[in-house]
Amino acid sequence: MEPANSDITVSNVVVSRAGRDQGEWFYVIDADDTYLFLVNGKDRPLDKPKRKKRKHAQLVLRSETRVAVKLKSGDKVLNGELRRDLAFLAREFASE
Repeated sequence: MEPANSDITVSNVVVSRAGRDQGEWFYVIDADDTYLFLVNGKDRPLDKPKRKKRKHAQLVLRSETRVAVKLKSGDKVLNGELRRDLAFLAREFASE
């Protein structure tokens, strides 16, 4: 396991590095030693998360957005909120 991927936790934003979803942004909603469970609100809604090995995801940032706070605290998050937040973060990251 890569050191950079071992500290990915719930509510972090990651980018897929491998697979047909390569380059897509996701929120982490659950994690164990081997896998991350990822959602983006569109192709991967909250009720059907994507299971991806840690080595195939790259940490982008530790988000402190409203959605990230909800995920950490266990509050209900809507798929639309995930989509809007990830789109905003991707635009902000691309403009830097």
